[in-house]
Amino acid sequence: MTVPLRAALYLRVSTARQAEHDVSIPDQKRQGEAYCRSRGYQLVETYVEPGASATSDRRPEFQRMIEAGTAKPPPFDVVVVHSFSRFFRDHFELEFYVRKLAKNGVKLLSITQEMGDDPMHVMMRQIMSLFDEYQSKENAKHVLRAMKENARQGFWNGALPPIGYRIVEAEQRGTKVKKKLEIDPLHADTIRLIYRLTLVGDGVSGPLGVKKVVSYLNARGIFTRDGGRWGIAQVYRILTAPTYVGRHQYNKRDKSRKLNGAAELITVEVPPIVDQATFDAVQAHLQSRNPRVTPARVVSGPTLLTGICFCAGCGGAMTLRTGKGGRYRYYTCSTKARQGETGCKGRSIPMEKLDNLVASHLEERLLQPERLEEVLATVLDRRQERAERRREHIAELNKRAGETDLRLKRLYDAIESGVVDLTDPALKERIAGLKAIRDQAQADAERAQVMTDSSSQQSITPQMVSKFAKTARARMRIDGGGYRRDHLRALAQRVEVADKEVRIMGSKSDLLRTLAAGRGVGRVRSGVRSSVLKWRTRRDSNSRPLPSEGSALSS
Repeated sequence: MTVPLRAALYLRVSTARQAEHDVSIPDQKRQGEAYCRSRGYQLVETYVEPGASATSDRRPEFQRMIEAGTAKPPPFDVVVVHSFSRFFRDHFELEFYVRKLAKNGVKLLSITQEMGDDPMHVMMRQIMSLFDEYQSKENAKHVLRAMKENARQGFWNGALPPIGYRIVEAEQRGTKVKKKLEIDPLHADTIRLIYRLTLVGDGVSGPLGVKKVVSYLNARGIFTRDGGRWGIAQVYRILTAPTYVGRHQYNKRDKSRKLNGAAELITVEVPPIVDQATFDAVQAHLQSRNPRVTPARVVSGPTLLTGICFCAGCGGAMTLRTGKGGRYRYYTCSTKARQGETGCKGRSIPMEKLDNLVASHLEERLLQPERLEEVLATVLDRRQERAERRREHIAELNKRAGETDLRLKRLYDAIESGVVDLTDPALKERIAGLKAIRDQAQADAERAQVMTDSSSQQSITPQMVSKFAKTARARMRIDGGGYRRDHLRALAQRVEVADKEVRIMGSKSDLLRTLAAGRGVGRVRSGVRSSVLKWRTRRDSNSRPLPSEGSALSS
């Protein structure tokens, strides 16, 4: 009696959506089983690959089948597929795995493309596989082109949205529903909190680094969208993604996950969660903390202006040089020191003279109550606008929590009256989902209220400004000479030395944070600084001539 051949059936569709909604896998299975019965094959195993492309071998079920087919002895004699394209859409890979199975005595059979083993049929199979590969690449090209055009029109292409957003139906075009992103109030406040912690801090300390932000979120039970814990890479991506200022970048990477060029990027407009000024300030803050940009010695060194003093001619750093065995100390253009006059004509200024000039100018011009109020006016206005938006957001969260709680009560009433069965699994899932939405909305509202209360407690008054200015002037200098390095750097983040003037620049936001958190510079905590937004309202309003020039500049 002839022993029947043992067969393994391999079924595949390209996407998870096809696996859920298409009849392809059931149809492939029906035809495969009928094929095995008609030829007397014994079906011993069925491998189902839902939602996997045939252009690569990174398919779990495919690899499991190949591993079994190359084992000694193999558990089956033939592999049955609906068509060769179900097995592979790459000519080289198909032939590689066909031969790998054949070496172990296992044949590949197609229900719709029956082939023999003679050279002519082998050639026909190879031609078919080449055509399948070409068709796959053409389809991919057309699909990508359609998705790019969809993105150019501002629609979402179906991937998981960035945290802080949710997908909504925008319009109907024939049978297709076009979708866009809208702000998800349940998680958008978490995004704003991450930016606020990075830029301002938690009200106790100054701005937090990415690692400290992660610790803050995890310690307070502020979870990710899927209920997990935050990681450093995840928070960093949020802080650097232009999506959150309304410019989502589509087609950023190619199929192999390599970064595309700028010409390939498509900007999709989405509702912004943070404003551009906040985003820019965060980028500057992250850049300033990058050790590749500002080495640790610049922060911890003893020289007052090291790391923030630059040559106005070439932009190079002004570094410390000494003469006469260390008796004389100068700030000198580092470009000229390295490259000579071909790099920059250079300039030098005695360290004591420049330190005194910068400190005196801050004391006389910036640390005056009227000047501080003028500088901080626009920042305070923006702060008030953010507070108003936060209050609106809290109201929306409370409304959502209340509506969800009402739905839960209706379900409980229906259960008590016997209208619905409590043992229904779908009902249990619905109740659990509503509870999660309610609890998350309540937690987000409470957290936002705490931040609002904290901000209101730190309101800036004229009396605070006056006290700050007086205290800062008194504490800027150390008894017996010298300066308080941290205090000066809380007020000035860049000093440019030109031939006839010194330009002092600083950040309005940093100044406001120092004023709100320190209540006087005795508690200033300075981090690594770099050039950010200028508190000079006019180009020459804080310019100061070098002492050697003698005459004052117009203001």
